[in-house]
Amino acid sequence: MKRIIIVTGHYGSGKTNLSVNLAVDANNKGKSVAVVDLDLVNPYFRTADFKDYFESIGVKLIAPDFANSNLDVPSIQFDIEQLAMNEDCLIIDVGGDDAGAFALGRFADALSHYKDDTDMLYVINQRRYLTENADDAVKLMYEIETASRMKHTAIVNNTNLGRETTAGIITKSADFAKNISEKTGLPLAFTTCPYEISELIDMPDIFPINVFVKAIWD
Repeated sequence: MKRIIIVTGHYGSGKTNLSVNLAVDANNKGKSVAVVDLDLVNPYFRTADFKDYFESIGVKLIAPDFANSNLDVPSIQFDIEQLAMNEDCLIIDVGGDDAGAFALGRFADALSHYKDDTDMLYVINQRRYLTENADDAVKLMYEIETASRMKHTAIVNNTNLGRETTAGIITKSADFAKNISEKTGLPLAFTTCPYEISELIDMPDIFPINVFVKAIWD
């Protein structure tokens, strides 16, 4: 993975949980890490919800002023270029779909200076409504690119059903991920799976993750 990681995808695809895991993984490797919460659309399941946890392990969190408040209009007051220069790893968690990607577009020009050092990951989840079909998932990816004025560099297969996730569900998603990779011409960076079932999955490029983001009924 490159030094700057931008995480996009459909609502409920698991962007935030992946972002937290990427931050923890980089931190465990001794890197200085900053996470930018750019989810200005969905008030639930935000990286800003992990402020205390990030502080406890030494990860910086940068979020709009409205995070965890009742304000309707967010105030973005941070220098993305300075963060990119100062940190070993910068992770940007973008809001769902093209609506959330407009916020990323505000930083497209600044991030263009770090193009060779940036991965923009498109997170897919075959078990989420509206992206169960490969063509629909690809269409959404291009809408995100148009809104953000940036191009994706790789696909991440994050197919899951929350606590109902099984090794079979992840294994069966391999063809779905391959189809999207072929349609977009983008490589599949990795496939995620919960740590507890990782040994049951015989697939290349598996990235075991912890489930930090849970539904309220869990």
